[in-house]
Amino acid sequence: MHPCHHAKTHPDKPAYIMAPSGKTVTFKELDERSNQIAHAFRNAGLKPGDTIALFAENSARYFEICWAAQRSGLYFVCVSSRLTAPEVQYIIEDSGSTLLIASAGKADIAEQVKELTSLGHYWCIDGNIDGFDGLEAHQTAFSTTPIADEMAGTDMLYSSGTTGRPKGIRPPLEPNTPIDADNVLLQITRALAGAGPDNVYLSPAPLYHAAPLRWCMTFTRLGATLVVMEKFDPEAFLDCVQTYKATHTQM
Repeated sequence: MHPCHHAKTHPDKPAYIMAPSGKTVTFKELDERSNQIAHAFRNAGLKPGDTIALFAENSARYFEICWAAQRSGLYFVCVSSRLTAPEVQYIIEDSGSTLLIASAGKADIAEQVKELTSLGHYWCIDGNIDGFDGLEAHQTAFSTTPIADEMAGTDMLYSSGTTGRPKGIRPPLEPNTPIDADNVLLQITRALAGAGPDNVYLSPAPLYHAAPLRWCMTFTRLGATLVVMEKFDPEAFLDCVQTYKATHTQM
């Protein structure tokens, strides 16, 4: 399964809702925007097997970028928004990233990272960053239809670095793997958690962590609606459970 299928069958269904802002992105919007960004990736010279880095807080743009990379055959590295500029630099260089996408909320660190690195491209979301190109300007110039050479990419996760430098895990990408290919986590979620399109998954944690990112993308594959907290707060979490009638979560 893949969100592109749900965009055809349930285009107006919310793919995710940001809380507490209430910003909602439907499956159709997610599909179209991720297609546009995939075209922007290709236009920037990124090809299957290349790597991008995403340095941002929880945002409605986060999944557009991750799904765009996934359907472009790219590795996407979700960098902790709590790191210092040298720490971000290390992960970018160690992962071989050629594009950094940063949120305006992290502008102070992102500007330092740009001075420390020599990447081919620097893009920003949710506002402006000096020396960065706005992703929206790249995005809206392109078609909302899929790129011609779609293939499955994947995340490249890093450890927290508690015993030394963070360590990245770069799983091999099989050429021409369909973007909707099944995976083990999808099978487990479907079989053991009974997850499906009628569920609401509440994600309270930063998306740069492995578990929130993978659980969210897995539930999206299954056609469920995500509720993603922009920042964790215990009382707000309980309010979200009640307001959105969450059926699943991960703490």
